[in-house]
Order: sequence, then C-alpha cells, then structure tokens
Amino acid sequence: MEGEGTLTERYQREREFHDGRFQHDDRAANRFYVIDRSVSERFIEELLKTPPEGTALDFGCGADASVAMRLADTGRHVTGFDLSPVAIDKARARARTRGLGERMDLHVMNAEALEFADRSFDVVYGTGVLHHLDLRAGFGEIARVLKPHGRALFVEPMGHNPVVDLYRRLTPSQRTEDEHPLRMDDLTLARQYFERVDADFFALLSLLALPFPRARRSRRLVEWLDGLDRRLLGRASGLGRFAWFVLLDLRGPVRNDLTHR
Repeated sequence: MEGEGTLTERYQREREFHDGRFQHDDRAANRFYVIDRSVSERFIEELLKTPPEGTALDFGCGADASVAMRLADTGRHVTGFDLSPVAIDKARARARTRGLGERMDLHVMNAEALEFADRSFDVVYGTGVLHHLDLRAGFGEIARVLKPHGRALFVEPMGHNPVVDLYRRLTPSQRTEDEHPLRMDDLTLARQYFERVDADFFALLSLLALPFPRARRSRRLVEWLDGLDRRLLGRASGLGRFAWFVLLDLRGPVRNDLTHR
C-alpha cells in the first residue's frame, strides 16, 4: 500500500494533468479512438437497462459529463464526480445549459475516498477511470457505495497488447505517469470485492484500422473488423487479454473489511 505522502503526490499529479487537459479542451487523446465505437455502444446499452428510478453514480464524469447527461435526458437522477475542479465547473455549466441541472448533482471528489454513504447507488459507471487508481482502494469504494443488488459498469484499456503499448510509449503527453492499463490479474483482484465479475473484450483485429482514422471507409472497415472480433473473442476468450478495451460488469458487492477505509 502507498504511504499517505506518496498517495497525495500521485493524486496531485493526476489532478494537475486533468485540470490542464480540461482547461484547454484537449481532444488530441481521442484522435485515434475510431475503434472504440463498439464498446461504447455496448456500454450505453447496458447502462440503459438499469432501472430508471435507480440512483446512478458517474465515477469520473469529466468536463462534458456526456454519459451522465444522456441518462439525465431519460429522466434519471445522476450523481457525478471528478477529481478536477475545472471539469466539474464545465460539467455544471453544460448541465445548466441543457436544462438538466436539477437531475445532476456534481462534485469534486477523490475516487479512492468517496464522500458518499454506504449502499448509496444502484449503479456505478465510468470510462477510462480505474486504470488511474490504486485498484484496491477503487474497487473497495465502488463496492462500499453500491447497494446489495447494485451493478457497476466500466470501460477500461487493457495492458497486454505490445502494439498498443508501443502506441502508448510514442504518445507520453496524452497520459499521466501513474496510469496503468488493466491486466488479467486486476480482473482477478476484482473478484475479492464483487461476487460476479464479467469481462467482455473489444478491439483486437480492429486495431488494424488505427492507421486510417480519417479515411472515408474507416467506419465501414471498423464495423467489419468488429464483427471478426466478436467471433474471435467469443470463441477464444484467452485472446481477450490482447484486446484494447474491456467492459467490466461487476455485481454483488462483497461486504467485508476490504470495502471500508
């Protein structure tokens, strides 16, 4: 476990990085993500299956809070947080502009030390957040704030594919020094905090579309490769570790001392 000084330094680095990114509305990090459409659509599809009357927590909502707003548009009440004050200021302004201020409750907060009561939410969700955290602290807090029959959904990058790792090394300015794409051991760790851990993997052969993000046929190419991925990853789950993304579906939070600070 990290000492408090180390944790504080890491948190400060993460916040400064994301404050700067959100302040300048930097979208450069997304320019290659033409291949995340399939996992994003599945993520939203699963979220919309959750009861509309349930309480939802956007775990790291970012400056646009786009998923939270999509849920709020359906009449749901959504609570969200981010470590970046810049992000929350922008998200609140967007919510007011969209007329969703009364359905969205946004906070500046540390994902590893949430200020919500135990068993507060029916669903917790996020994209690209867990790999910035100490996973024991992160999983513990998610399990703590979930209701007994709650569900957590997260889209995260995987860390086993050498091609993706090369891309990461070539683009260091797009990431923080402390982030750590998930590995299979991290999915095993999740089982200490949740009774059920389902992992669906996306973007293996569709990595071949990366050289053509702006090509006219890019979407058609990605859709074709996505179809191959569905067949390949469905039949040979051992290949999932080499995918770019994983959709984690966590259910049945374990109630023990692991989930409490």
